[in-house]
Amino acid sequence: MQAEIGTDVGRARQWLEEGKCVGIPTETVYGLAANALDKEAVLSVFRIKNRPDFDPLILHTFSVEEARKWITQMPAKAAVLASEFWPGPLTLVLPKSPLIPFEVTSGLDTVGIRVPDHPLTLALLQQLGFPLAAPSANPFGYVSPTTAAHVSLQLGGRIPYILDGGPCRVGIESTIVGFEEDEPVILRKGMISQGMIEERIGLVKIKVHSTSNPRAPGMLLSHYAPHTPVELAGKAGAFDPQRTGYIAFAIKHPGIPVSHQEVLSSSGDLFEAARSLYAALRKLDAMDLDRIYIEFVPEDGIGSAVNDRIRRAVCKT
Repeated sequence: MQAEIGTDVGRARQWLEEGKCVGIPTETVYGLAANALDKEAVLSVFRIKNRPDFDPLILHTFSVEEARKWITQMPAKAAVLASEFWPGPLTLVLPKSPLIPFEVTSGLDTVGIRVPDHPLTLALLQQLGFPLAAPSANPFGYVSPTTAAHVSLQLGGRIPYILDGGPCRVGIESTIVGFEEDEPVILRKGMISQGMIEERIGLVKIKVHSTSNPRAPGMLLSHYAPHTPVELAGKAGAFDPQRTGYIAFAIKHPGIPVSHQEVLSSSGDLFEAARSLYAALRKLDAMDLDRIYIEFVPEDGIGSAVNDRIRRAVCKT
C-alpha cells in the first residue's frame, strides 16, 4: 500500500505514537521520522533506508529549552549558535542524555540535535511527547528528497504517511557542528557557513569526511549520489551527447541536447542552486543516461556546501 500524502499534523502524530515511521518536511530536506525514544521504531528507520547501523541519526525537537532535555551539557559556544540559528539548518553534536537510546547515536555518547525551521514539523513536534530521530527520507546514499513526491517515489511503499510541506526552501542538509574540548568543529557543511559561525563564536576547524565510523551523520565521503555515474564537467572527455546529462550552474552546455540539461540558477543565485541541486540530479537520473556531468558552483558561502555535495556524488563513481 502506498503512503498517504497530506498536511494533517494529527495524522502524522498518530502514526508516530503507534511506533511507525513517517515522512516529514524540513527547511533542508525531507526526513524519515520515528519516535527517538522507541528503540524498535528507530531500528525501523535503519531498515527502511537500508542505512548501516554505524551511521548515527539526527534528533529533532522544537526549541532550545526542549533540546536541553535530551543532552547532558551545552558548551557556551554551542549555546550561542543555538540561540542564533535555531530554528534553522544547524545541527549541534553534544553529549547525549541517558534517555536517548544508543540505537539513535550508533553507540556514540554524543547525539546530533537540531530545531527544524518548518511550520508543519514544528507544530508536529510540539504535539509529541518525544523528539524525532529523522535522517533524510531516501534509500541510504542516494540523493536526498526535497519534495513529498520524492519521498513517495522511493519510500512510499514502506511508510504509512508523508506530511507534505511543499518544496524544501534550503535544499541541502544542515550544517553540523561538533565540539572537541568545548571547541567547535564543522563536521558537515550546509547553509550556515563557516563565516557565519565564526562571526558569532570565533575560529572553527573543519573536519567533514570520514570513510567509516562517522562521528555525525553525513560524513561519509561517498553520499548524496544518483544511480547514474556523475563526473565533474571539467574532466569530461569524449561522450555521446544523446546519452549524456549535464548540470550547469548558470549557462547550458552547447554540445548537449537541451532536454538533457538542468541549470541550477540562470541568475547565478547560490541559494537557488542549492534548492535545485537534488531535484536536478533526480530528474536526469530518471532519464536512463550513461553519465551525468556537473559543474561546480562558486565556492562562496552556501556554494561551499553545494560543492561538498557535488564532490560526494562524484565520489560514488
